[in-house]
Amino acid sequence: MAGKSEPSGIKIIAKNRKARHEFEILETWEAGLVLMGTEVKALRNGRVSMGDSYGEIREGEAWLVKLHIGPYEMGNRENHEPFRRRKMLLTRREIRKIRPKVEEQGLTLVPMKIYFKKGLVKIQIGLGRGKRLHDKRDAKAKQDVQRRIAKELGRR
Repeated sequence: MAGKSEPSGIKIIAKNRKARHEFEILETWEAGLVLMGTEVKALRNGRVSMGDSYGEIREGEAWLVKLHIGPYEMGNRENHEPFRRRKMLLTRREIRKIRPKVEEQGLTLVPMKIYFKKGLVKIQIGLGRGKRLHDKRDAKAKQDVQRRIAKELGRR
């Protein structure tokens, strides 16, 4: 990661690069994950894909759906299911704040990145609104302009 440094004690496992391209992120939260031992070991080996994963609020709890954590090679018959639903650990206050936005306003809980923080697996989730094609084009045009400005300032 060139240019951006992470706080000490944080080791990033995976980032969802498509998240900011596909969604306009309005707010972010940090949540813990309830995992099995083989899932943690697989994460340490970097065997995770955030592809089509998303979060949902069900019965007062936050869940992470479609997150792929590959099987741990050294695991036995007790190995985990790669696409199982995983519980996210958020406070009741955070869940009460998120729930109406997801259910009524049609926003989506998007996983942004997974990382180790002080030995615990954490996930950064964002509340996002899907971008339309013209929004993506506008964002790309703004990004190109910013890149040109930075390039010109670098020459001087």
